Amino acid sequence: MRYFCIMEESQRQKKIASVLQRDLVDILQKAATQGGMQGILISVSKVKVTVDLSVAKVYLSIFPNNKAKELILGIRSNAPLIKHELAQRTKNQLRRMPQLEFFVDDSLEYIDKIEKSLKGSDNPISDPNLLDKRKKS
Repeated sequence: MRYFCIMEESQRQKKIASVLQRDLVDILQKAATQGGMQGILISVSKVKVTVDLSVAKVYLSIFPNNKAKELILGIRSNAPLIKHELAQRTKNQLRRMPQLEFFVDDSLEYIDKIEKSLKGSDNPISDPNLLDKRKKS
């Protein structure tokens, strides 16, 4: 029998996550404007760093939503370049740069879907099968 312990993030994890989040916003916004992607908004909604500080999971909100899949694939393919740029910016704060994993943060879309369902005739409270199950990433 295995027991799993859910630990709260340490102060160090939180600090590294906030440093990464701040610099990733700059890097991704600069890449979007230089890449000719006018009208696309990329925001870093959350960064989670593993306990051993080796992996950083980066959750991105992309607007408009229909461009999210295409953009996340492009960002993932450029992860080594993004990691290098991030390492240059944080070299005085971090000894080792964690591996970056990018995910689409669909929480705003999920909340919007719930609100529309509650306002409309297809109320999920009376019929819970109307709402999609949330995807875990």
